[in-house]
Amino acid sequence: MVERRAEVPTASASRTLQQLCKHWSHKFAVDFTSAHGEIALPFGSCVLDADTDRLVIVLSPDEGADVAEFQAVVERHVDRFAFRETLTYAWIDGEDHA
Repeated sequence: MVERRAEVPTASASRTLQQLCKHWSHKFAVDFTSAHGEIALPFGSCVLDADTDRLVIVLSPDEGADVAEFQAVVERHVDRFAFRETLTYAWIDGEDHA
């Protein structure tokens, strides 16, 4: 399955990453620091990396997962925690893990 990657410009990447990881840790396996997070979601894995000016999101969908829905779920949750900003997501294909 091909990874999906988005670089999301934001000045609050670390705060958003931490809030999202704390939120999802109540339901899913999550491991995170202020700069890196890994979340095991029902659709597959989500890896987050926070830089000073962007949040990098890498999704690794499980076989048969609805990739568009996976992206939409992650976007909605990131937007919820970055509600003071209007974020843009430019998804591209990453590595192929077939």
